[in-house]
Amino acid sequence: MTTYRPEFEAALRLFARVSEAMDRRGLPRPVLVGGAAAELYSTSALTTGDFDFCSPCQAELEDEMQRFGFIRPSGAGSMLKGWIHPELQLGFETVADVPMDGNVDRAHIRLVKPIGESALFRVISVEDLIADRMGQYASGTARDRLYQAQLLLSLHPDADMEYLEQRVREESAGDYGVEDIKSGT
Repeated sequence: MTTYRPEFEAALRLFARVSEAMDRRGLPRPVLVGGAAAELYSTSALTTGDFDFCSPCQAELEDEMQRFGFIRPSGAGSMLKGWIHPELQLGFETVADVPMDGNVDRAHIRLVKPIGESALFRVISVEDLIADRMGQYASGTARDRLYQAQLLLSLHPDADMEYLEQRVREESAGDYGVEDIKSGT
């Protein structure tokens, strides 16, 4: 049985409801990326403090978020770019119009239904997430991302290795591939 942190499960359900509201309006569902996608795919072995997502309809998405009780924090020490929900201890932020500068194959974006929820949301594939982790690792600014890529790959041995190799090479400017993840470079 899949087990997540309770606050993360609650956030997934709320994100799915916002996503469903966007779909009912005929607008694209936002796509979950970053740390929240890593927590989703690792069943909370990796944890996050925020939900990053991509949406080309930010104004409409923010309207829906407000309808679901999200507020934009204000004042000193507040996260000024994102949103919070009073019942959750996680930030929510639109980080781009499309995932990974449009380099994600749309066919690899997944639709997910959280436990105990009928609403759906979109998330980048585990392959694209691993590639993102390796791109950050390759930049030299996030050395812990290699561990995250290794953990995600170990939890998803059924990943599309051909696509993963292509995406890791793209995100790391050709410096790394799947074998580097497996060997720990």
